[in-house]
Amino acid sequence: MLSARAPLSTKKENSLSSEMNKMALDKENTPPSLNATRILASKTARKIFSDSEPKAMKKMEEEEPLLKENPRRFVVFPIQYHDIWQMYKKAEASFWTAEEVDLSKDVQHWEALKDDERFFISHVLAFFAASDGIVNENLVERFSQEVQVTEARCFYGFQIAMENIHSEMYSLLINTYIKEPAEREFLFNAVETLPCVKKKADWAINWIGNKSANYAAQGYGPQPMMGADCCCALIGGRVGIFFSGSFAAIFWLKKRGLMPGLTFSNELISRDEGLHCDFACLMFKHLVNKPSEDTVSDIIRDAVTIEQSLPVKLIGMNCDLMKQYIEFVADRLMLELGFTKIFRAENPFDFMENISLEGKTNFFEKRVGEYQRMGVMSGTSDNTFRLDADF
Repeated sequence: MLSARAPLSTKKENSLSSEMNKMALDKENTPPSLNATRILASKTARKIFSDSEPKAMKKMEEEEPLLKENPRRFVVFPIQYHDIWQMYKKAEASFWTAEEVDLSKDVQHWEALKDDERFFISHVLAFFAASDGIVNENLVERFSQEVQVTEARCFYGFQIAMENIHSEMYSLLINTYIKEPAEREFLFNAVETLPCVKKKADWAINWIGNKSANYAAQGYGPQPMMGADCCCALIGGRVGIFFSGSFAAIFWLKKRGLMPGLTFSNELISRDEGLHCDFACLMFKHLVNKPSEDTVSDIIRDAVTIEQSLPVKLIGMNCDLMKQYIEFVADRLMLELGFTKIFRAENPFDFMENISLEGKTNFFEKRVGEYQRMGVMSGTSDNTFRLDADF
């Protein structure tokens, strides 16, 4: 066998040697000046492609008031951006903790659910638990470092804290419902183990790590999760779209009178995420160099396509109506960003309209999702003692 293969091996070796000799001869026959020019051109091309984009981006960001170097960023007062500051105070007034959510009745409800329903809920919780960590990655790695406006930094700092509470809440829900350690570990590692979660995570992480994505693209970009104003667009997309189907599915459970702890925590978290989305849109409006409508539209469409794959039929929801609802949310987000609607879809879920109304819960039985901490949103004059106040 070896002797039979030797001639072929020798032939290949001779052929390879011949090719190398030709390359060497060609190199020798190349004029030194031309050879040097090729090397120089190659180095120049690499430098152009590696340096031009960051320099252009740096110049663009220097023109952005939100991103300009601010030597007074370490001090809060005097307030320069009152609309951004009010958003921060609104977030502060809505603070809550995971300990406030009563899960005592949920275990009994969980055991009574169908297998498909338990499968769906556990996978939604797995996505939520991972996504909040991904959002924080973007806030810490990009926004908090790039944005120089103190008022915005206050909001981002508080948002990081709330995303941590959200992640704790989702992890607590998984711990409460899932008793099998192996299944629990599988869900906690959903970014690697669940394809549907990984797809969303990859979309988001791609924008977080994309250093060429400017602040505008990140907020809304083809993520529903990351860039700083494409970044802003990404955050808006991530919260406004990636969460929309899952939030609606959990509110569907509330309509059926199921899982009170899960649905109440969903009220609190959806309120927070709605505020985060509104803040991303506000920051987007402050930008001088906004991404084009086509760019934002592509980001939103990408997010919609991914979210519409949510298998809501497992909990008895109509898949077509859910797809329509996600398109409705996307249109609303486009309007908030100052652009035109993409899908022109109507809201098919009346129960999702109801959650925007003031909560009618008996305060002494359970805290309502719309509750705000006393005095946080009040001005100084509101706290003055008066004898002629109207009651």
